[in-house]
Amino acid sequence: MTLDVLNIATVSAEIVLLLLLSLVMLLDLFSANRARLVHLTSVVGLLMIAAWQVLEIGSITPTIGMNGLVVMDPMGAFLKASAALATAVTLVYARRTIADQEMGFGEFHLFALFSLLGGFVMISANHLLTIYMGVELLSLSLYAAVALRRESAVSTEAAMKYFVLGALASGFLLYGMSMIYGATGSLEITAIQDKVAAGSADRLVMVFGTVFLVAGLAFKLGVVPFHMWVPDVYQGAPTATTLLIGAAPKFAAFAITIRLLVSGLIGVAADWQQMLLVLCVLSLLVGNLVALVQTNIKRVLAYSTIAHMGFMLLAIASGVLGERTDGAVNAYGASMFYVVTYALTTLASFGVILLASSRGVEFDTLDDFKGLAKTRPDLAWIMLIVAFSLAGIPPTVGFYAKLAVLESVVTAGYVGLAIYAVMTSLIGAFFYLRIVKVMFFDEPVRVHPAPVVCQIQRWLLSVNGLTVLALGIFPGPLLVWCVTAVRISLGT
Repeated sequence: MTLDVLNIATVSAEIVLLLLLSLVMLLDLFSANRARLVHLTSVVGLLMIAAWQVLEIGSITPTIGMNGLVVMDPMGAFLKASAALATAVTLVYARRTIADQEMGFGEFHLFALFSLLGGFVMISANHLLTIYMGVELLSLSLYAAVALRRESAVSTEAAMKYFVLGALASGFLLYGMSMIYGATGSLEITAIQDKVAAGSADRLVMVFGTVFLVAGLAFKLGVVPFHMWVPDVYQGAPTATTLLIGAAPKFAAFAITIRLLVSGLIGVAADWQQMLLVLCVLSLLVGNLVALVQTNIKRVLAYSTIAHMGFMLLAIASGVLGERTDGAVNAYGASMFYVVTYALTTLASFGVILLASSRGVEFDTLDDFKGLAKTRPDLAWIMLIVAFSLAGIPPTVGFYAKLAVLESVVTAGYVGLAIYAVMTSLIGAFFYLRIVKVMFFDEPVRVHPAPVVCQIQRWLLSVNGLTVLALGIFPGPLLVWCVTAVRISLGT
């Protein structure tokens, strides 16, 4: 990895995104046809950024810049491209709903771009303060987006819960960072790794700091026992905002987990691995069991998120074992593959909900899904693919993502944990298959006005659903990309 004290290229993606955000803000203020221009500029700009980052992946040499504050590497470029694409898809799916619910069209786009900018900063971070700055920028934008429906008491309550618990998590992160600084005398992640490897860090203080860091990360990922905000915020927020929270920010949370734990604190891996394993076990159990009794689809998907983030952490926890590092790259690559495929599936699931909803009527309960195959067969078949993927049923990509994680877990010697993960996934398959059952075998019980769906939205949702299926049949190239990006970025 090379070091360039002041290299503007290392933050070029953030600069371009900031320019796009400024342009969108000006268009929203001064343009006569503001809604159309704001939406078109945001989506096209994000797609261009995503394409640019994809093209950069193969040519990037890992470089630390801005006096050690940021790092530019293939993993970061891949995650930025994925986050930008997920945000663009979110904006397309949400366009009609934002207007119908009078949420503030320009404001929603700006909050989405601000949150993505925070995510970019988190993905590029090589410094503890850079991570915190990115976390706060992303979080504050999402708090405001949850509360956009100011006349809704439920949305306001969700925003308050999210804000209070988010502040608590930020406190955990800051306190953990302060203890890491006290133990090593540095805030730069690569320098922290060197101090720990050299044995010059106070190990007891390092372990205490790691506990608080893992707690803060667990909140951002939404895993048990730091999951309290997830179901309430998913249900209380407008569906468009729920999708904004559930897709792109997962890439940023994954990035800081890898940056902090693997790049910075690999010397105390024996300690944080045990913490992650506990979080995994609890998340898989609680997420899958509690989802069984939910009737609100957004709460079902919230508990699904908890279980899936627990599954993703399994791969990270099974990376380095003592002196063994031979399976680390494949494990971290599998976890990255899992995050990408989960975000893709999440986009499709909420896309179905958004496109099925009509003005003033949220399509978000099991009763709403009854008989969907008779009234909206296109949406029903896409939701079937999504449900199969979330349950891990072949030939969807969710099956191969789970298989890749389980392979890394078994390679690490956690055979019992792999069996436990499979058993909890079987429990979770029940509520996914229940959605399929009510769509295809039950009669409609509610009659909603037929929503007016833009052809672009319909086309994009079809591509989204078919991609979930296609990646399950041909998962190799994406998995190889993930593993290669991790190998180059971590220097292993």
